[in-house]
Amino acid sequence: MLAAVVIFGVIPYGIRLKKIYDGEIIANIPDPEKYPVMGVDVSSYQGNIDWSVIASQNVTFAFIKATEGSSHQDCCFPANWEEVQKTNIYAGAYHFFSFESSGETQAQNYIRTVGELTEKSLPPVIDLELYGEYSETPMSRKEAQEILNALLKQLEEYYHVKPIIYTTMRTYYHYLLGGGYGEYPLWFRNTYQEPLVNWSFWQYSDQGRLAGYDGLQGDHTEMCIDLNVYHSSYDSFLKEFSLPEASAETLAHEQNQKEEKETKT
Repeated sequence: MLAAVVIFGVIPYGIRLKKIYDGEIIANIPDPEKYPVMGVDVSSYQGNIDWSVIASQNVTFAFIKATEGSSHQDCCFPANWEEVQKTNIYAGAYHFFSFESSGETQAQNYIRTVGELTEKSLPPVIDLELYGEYSETPMSRKEAQEILNALLKQLEEYYHVKPIIYTTMRTYYHYLLGGGYGEYPLWFRNTYQEPLVNWSFWQYSDQGRLAGYDGLQGDHTEMCIDLNVYHSSYDSFLKEFSLPEASAETLAHEQNQKEEKETKT
């Protein structure tokens, strides 16, 4: 319960420092006064999601897995994409980058699966990280950039917006640093501390707990959800991605959902 309070509550700075010193708050959790725009990212691992309940917990944005490589589609994407549109959450669809197929065919998979974006949509996201055999022996910088550049080019030409690139520090230094990607918004994963380079989004935890998803995965239940923040204010968030302000009607609905949840507990 403390985690939910720390993540989504507002704690005065002096009290926050004392709680960190006393071990009540993990140091890598962002200060909500400094980073008030909170978000999640999900895939089929979260199972069935009630997006109205997610939205009622101060969640402003969500990144939803859509595709992987040239042929895989996340089985929960169609339902997640449809249902999140009924809330005030600003959503983006992400693609898990593959070192094993061309950027062109990966872009085709994404475009075919996601289709057109809405006025509330965040830009497409490319999830660039090392996996499997590439964790031990990373693909060369030149080869990986050829695939990445083709994927970025296709998505940018289709959606007329710079895609967001999700990365870890390792993949950032391997493939992005000094590679001419400075115009692309970066979404960093770092569960230990705030990233030291410029970032638009920060995935600071893969151990979050929220209400609103069952996490059913066959005989396994996934209890955790990834948590993120945007690097600046809500107004800056809307301006950077040309997003409309949240409607009063949807906000009222989400507030009712929150009150109903609190009444039940």
